[in-house]
Amino acid sequence: MPNEMPISAISEAVTKLKALRPGYSQLLDFYEQLCLAQETAKKEVRLEPVQISEDILSAKRKGGFSLIEPPQFGVDMEVAESLLNTFFRLAGEANEVLAGAAKSIHAAVETDSLTLSVLFSKVLAGDDIYLKRLADDLDVDEKILAFAAYTCIRPSLCIQARQLSKDYLDPESLWEKGYCPVCGSPPALSILHGEEGQRSLVCALCDSQWKTIRIFCPFCENRDQKRLAYFFSEKEKDCRVDVCDKCNRYIKTLDSRQMERPFYPFIEQVGSLHLDMIAAERGLESGVPLWLTH
Repeated sequence: MPNEMPISAISEAVTKLKALRPGYSQLLDFYEQLCLAQETAKKEVRLEPVQISEDILSAKRKGGFSLIEPPQFGVDMEVAESLLNTFFRLAGEANEVLAGAAKSIHAAVETDSLTLSVLFSKVLAGDDIYLKRLADDLDVDEKILAFAAYTCIRPSLCIQARQLSKDYLDPESLWEKGYCPVCGSPPALSILHGEEGQRSLVCALCDSQWKTIRIFCPFCENRDQKRLAYFFSEKEKDCRVDVCDKCNRYIKTLDSRQMERPFYPFIEQVGSLHLDMIAAERGLESGVPLWLTH
């Protein structure tokens, strides 16, 4: 199921995370406002429910396929355009790099040299070649461009994922795959919860969470314990990095049993970037998409 959290709890999660990691305060302030805007925008999304016929649903279940593919998501353009303006405002107040990128993207939209519907469709299609070319044309960082686009469409994706999960998935069933059962995208985070440390994965695209097996790599599905490891900081036992020696990729894992704060996965992804840096220094590759690599 998609992650559900009261809006007020997001601010509480940010406040407590900033107290634990003050070096992230400015960055977390930016993401707090962005996430609050996205959560508020979810209430404004108006899209027709995604329908899946019984025969197609049966075939997908039998073959272990996701319910839909990312390009099949719809986007509420009115909500998306409103969020883009919010991104422009927050980026302009954040730092020079974000402000400069926001200014370039805004100018391209205003002069019709950038069509938002095309940008969104390319992000959903995972067209990195298009994004690289567009980023070069606009003279902005490719990651910022992808993130700006994702910022706009995230509420639409989450609302549709929630509907699809409710209509077609059993929230208690175990999905023994590394990709999202709703849209087939890779996970952004892993979460351990409950007394026995049940593992769930969080989709990097639509925020869906699914219960899965404890020991395996979600990117190559390696289950050889001898080729799976992890590292963590003694000061931060609530977060660790799971590493696969087979594909050389990693995923960050939150241990909710060690937390005394509400946690919002998207915020936690940002508040643990130092672990991504350590992983990069060790020559490991992130398995998350472009828009979450910051």
